[in-house]
Amino acid sequence: MKSIQSNIKKAKKYLDKNHCVAVPTETVYGLAGNAYSDVSVKRIFKLKKRPTNNPLIVHYSDIDKLKNDCVISDNFIKLYNEFSPGPITFILKLKKGSKISKFVTNKQESLAVRFPKHSLFKKLLKSLDYPLAAPSANMSTRLSSVKASDVIEEFGSKIKYVLDGGKCQIGLESTIINLIGRPTILRLGGLDIAKIEKILKKKVLFKTNSEKKIAPGQFPLHYSPGIPLRTNAKKPKKNEAFVLIKKRKKSFKNYYYLSKKNNLQQSAKNLYTLLRKIKKDGYKMIAVEKIQNKGIGKTINDRLNRASKY
Repeated sequence: MKSIQSNIKKAKKYLDKNHCVAVPTETVYGLAGNAYSDVSVKRIFKLKKRPTNNPLIVHYSDIDKLKNDCVISDNFIKLYNEFSPGPITFILKLKKGSKISKFVTNKQESLAVRFPKHSLFKKLLKSLDYPLAAPSANMSTRLSSVKASDVIEEFGSKIKYVLDGGKCQIGLESTIINLIGRPTILRLGGLDIAKIEKILKKKVLFKTNSEKKIAPGQFPLHYSPGIPLRTNAKKPKKNEAFVLIKKRKKSFKNYYYLSKKNNLQQSAKNLYTLLRKIKKDGYKMIAVEKIQNKGIGKTINDRLNRASKY
């Protein structure tokens, strides 16, 4: 317990000085900074080499703190009560007079907000007087980090501190829903859309490749291992790593398994770790077998399709 408190205090010390700190969430690791500080937010963009027109998600400990910055809607309350804290991000209208840095939103009048479930991150947020802007802790367009060692691999000594919370439980980024106007999904993620529609009692729209970027994860190239990747492969080509979702009777050295029994949840959790390993093992190309396009399988396919644009 003492070490946990000590680690949180250390993270807080750097954040209070407008430095960036890597934090664990249930989805992927985030690169966090004070969302009210222009200095801190600019550092996030610089470290990630992230385009400035790609807005950031801001993380809050509770709804009371959010009320300082955003207009609360009925649809938000319904979804918040059911799914937060958890892997869902809401696009809400930004209040006039909010202290959120203009660099977080790309000078737009909306804000992407989330309430993380990871206990360590929650404790950190509660210790702060400001919310945290925290995109995924990786270089722009590359694979998200799901372990502290991934973050160190990405940034080395460029960031002041990594708050180690173990391996991320879900392994894919949050689902993003725009609640300004008719509910619209902007990014597929760790929460099944059917569950959202059940709570709202209506079908949602989909706009996952919008030209006007009001949320992250909408660029064509994203989540890339840094080598060519092709999807829906029946068999690998010569010198290609082959990613499979269930165990084959006959395996070869270049076969890599997301799961052994066609388990989509397990596959989602293992996706980024496996793609990182394949690159480390020296392969220059990746083939991925067809993955069921249902539930979180839709999110896996979204990530693979964007990675294939390399």
